[in-house]
Amino acid sequence: MNILQDLITTFQNLVAQVPEFIQPLVVLLAGAVPSIEGDVAAVIGIVSGLNPIVAAIAGALGNFLTVLLIVLLTSRVRTAVVNRNRARVGATVGATGSSGFGSDEVAAEFEAMATAKPESKSRQKGRQRFAKWLVRFGVPGASILGPIALPSQITSAMLVAGGSPRAWVLLWHAVSIALWTTVSAVSAWLALTVVFWL
Repeated sequence: MNILQDLITTFQNLVAQVPEFIQPLVVLLAGAVPSIEGDVAAVIGIVSGLNPIVAAIAGALGNFLTVLLIVLLTSRVRTAVVNRNRARVGATVGATGSSGFGSDEVAAEFEAMATAKPESKSRQKGRQRFAKWLVRFGVPGASILGPIALPSQITSAMLVAGGSPRAWVLLWHAVSIALWTTVSAVSAWLALTVVFWL
């Protein structure tokens, strides 16, 4: 046995001490973490000895549940901010309803940018890359390619905050999560098969 096989066997023995019905829940919780997401959670589950299909479903479900929660919260916050800004603009400008920006949504975006905190350079680059993908490929492309630059929870929040319909964002994030988790799970399963076959 080589060092990698020893490490995997030790990890599997450690996980075997956890009751079997709790193991998929651990993978589900790992999938809910933004930096891990469903694809890495599935790999963790497969390496720990779970059935690859169970690990992939648990990881993807954990990831999608957090995306769903974030999309619903972001949608409510966006609606509240837009409504508040419309009321504020209407009260200050008068009955005309014009904010001087051309539209109330532009005024809301301007206010959000003005009150935003500075962010790190790596996150800024990720947001810029994501914005390019959104302009070039729309919500489907940004949802599928977004996890390369930023966690899916962040990309879904950005899409909904930018005004994309939440059902459309949820649909394409579900497709993205299923795609990335399947690719990772199959790759991990094949890699483990090769490691233990040698």
